[in-house]
Amino acid sequence: MENYRHLLRDFEEGLLAEMLEKGRIMDVEAGQTLLQSGQPIRNTMIVLEGLVKLFRENDEDGSEFFMYHLHPGDGCALSMICDKTFRASSVTARTVTDSKLLVIPVEHTENWMRNYRTWYYFVVRTYRRRYEELLETIDHIAFQNMDVRLEFYLRRHSQALGTKVLEITNTQIAQELNSSREVISRLMKKLSDAGKVRLLKNGIELLKL
Repeated sequence: MENYRHLLRDFEEGLLAEMLEKGRIMDVEAGQTLLQSGQPIRNTMIVLEGLVKLFRENDEDGSEFFMYHLHPGDGCALSMICDKTFRASSVTARTVTDSKLLVIPVEHTENWMRNYRTWYYFVVRTYRRRYEELLETIDHIAFQNMDVRLEFYLRRHSQALGTKVLEITNTQIAQELNSSREVISRLMKKLSDAGKVRLLKNGIELLKL
């Protein structure tokens, strides 16, 4: 835990001690599902290394709608406040890169809300940040055309991964934007012709986005 104290510096010593006692650190490979839609929430998590993606799944056609990323120091807002009935998750969480997570059973976090002000403030900040990110996403869905939404999506993923080269297919993008592969392919060709992206064999390079 000492290696990650800079990520948890806002927490008091008593809370850090409980985190170490009650939680466990897990190494998870890229592409692993951490939380499945409809699955009971029994643990919350704080990302120590790597990147985690949260998205909604459509039960009818299996399509995915990207919501936001979790970076080192971020917690999963959905699972931070969960009562003893272990409510089912409404989202899916999956690792984008190899990740290291602090996993904590949710029965402990209920007590932390009462006993530790730093945990309370961490939860409030987390919810506020996710709410603002969701509003930004909703604004693009409601008020922007698909070409603008696509550019927003590419910029957001580039910033999250810290790279201009995205190893992602048009089919994956279409799933997360609730569009079709044909529409995304056409728009990607348009961005390429405009010199904004370079289409690679196994991905996309952002040039002027």
